[in-house]
Amino acid sequence: MADRTTAPESGGAATGPLAACWSCQGPVAAAALFCHVCGAVQPPREADAYTRLGFEPRFDIDMGELDKRYLGFQRNLHPDRFARKGPRERAIAENQAMSLNEAYEILKDTVKRAQVLLARAGIASPVGESRTIEDRELLMEAMEVREALAEAEDLDAVKRLTERAQREDADCIKALSLAFAERDWNEAIRETTRLKYWRKFAEELRGRRAVLAGASA
Repeated sequence: MADRTTAPESGGAATGPLAACWSCQGPVAAAALFCHVCGAVQPPREADAYTRLGFEPRFDIDMGELDKRYLGFQRNLHPDRFARKGPRERAIAENQAMSLNEAYEILKDTVKRAQVLLARAGIASPVGESRTIEDRELLMEAMEVREALAEAEDLDAVKRLTERAQREDADCIKALSLAFAERDWNEAIRETTRLKYWRKFAEELRGRRAVLAGASA
């Protein structure tokens, strides 16, 4: 499902709660990049990645549209546009660009996108660094594939595990799309945890493949 919300490249027509412009004290939408009154660049205010880049809070996002919006906003924050501005405005533009970078990376990442949506629903992230896997089925699945990885002695074995990880990744994404569309938070939590696990396992597979490839060189 592609998100069809549009966002003006000027960044000056964003909607949302009003705040006061730091330069002229005029009213400006809290998510706007520039003041509607004086045109001054605005500091990044409290907002999640969806709000910052002007997307509806949906799991399915058109990546092409995401790239288009991000690049459009960043063009308006390019340092060349602020070369003749004062140090405060240059610093604000830099901070705004950094916030947009962070929002862009979050929306590009499936796991992080799911975490933001869960947070918007008031649900703590199920994949924090200190959290352990509590799903028994996933625990058994993890034990199985880790044992297979430990026993993988050639590149063909790693390739088979990699193909499985890719299938599981795709299945998790499909399940997450449905879960968020139906607001099935328990399923969304479960599939976010599974996806996080399979992404981590894919990293371990790349490491194992590099070791085996080096040994056979």
